[in-house]
Amino acid sequence: MTAPVLLVIAHGSRDPRHAATVHALTARAGALRPGLRVETGFLDFNAPSVPRVLERLDAEGAGEVVALPLLLTRAFHAKSDIPAVLREARARLPRLRVRQAEVLGPSPLLNSALERRLHEAGVRPGDRRSTGLVLASAGSTDPEAIAVIAEIARELRHTGWCSVRPAFASASHPRTEDAVRALRADGVRRVAVAPYVIAPGRLPDRIAAGAAEAGADVLAGVLGPSPELARLLLDRYDEACAPAARTAGAVSA
Repeated sequence: MTAPVLLVIAHGSRDPRHAATVHALTARAGALRPGLRVETGFLDFNAPSVPRVLERLDAEGAGEVVALPLLLTRAFHAKSDIPAVLREARARLPRLRVRQAEVLGPSPLLNSALERRLHEAGVRPGDRRSTGLVLASAGSTDPEAIAVIAEIARELRHTGWCSVRPAFASASHPRTEDAVRALRADGVRRVAVAPYVIAPGRLPDRIAAGAAEAGADVLAGVLGPSPELARLLLDRYDEACAPAARTAGAVSA
């Protein structure tokens, strides 16, 4: 049997760096598993759109698709936007079997990618005891998503950082600059900011601006097309292809 197509669904952005990063990530995932067809679709701003990709796959006789939200938490897009787009596609394309995979986070692989970016920015393992960390995410109005970021910050605190504070670029508080200043007020002499976002864009730029405004010592890069994220895409794909997930996906659809 032909393996289901992996369709990675990204939000999209007017910033061209966003789509370039998403395509680099999906290409890396495809390179890790030769023979797996990996496609990319966007909800907004960029082409191809998710409906257009699904129409093309249906016309080519793909048969089955695993739609993977390129999201770190289960917030509005995972709970509402993407399911709505997929429901509409199933109604229009009855021959095409589409099921939605889980979002990427939380995952130890994401934490490893975060550590990779911090290391690349100059933070060494021995620096953690004297360094405060700001875990800066995009932000959400969804309480579940906010709780996930807070829990990841707590987990990171147990990996040797002297202090870890979550921050948000939009919708929630504190902002990055406020979290940096709070760490300084607590007596932390060195502060690193780690963007918990996948691709560049307006909100990551806001995180970077907040870090600079408050005088953070280190700003890591976005998670981007890291090997950990590429492996995580394949893990979520495999989970969705598992027999139990197949049955659950059919019921939820």
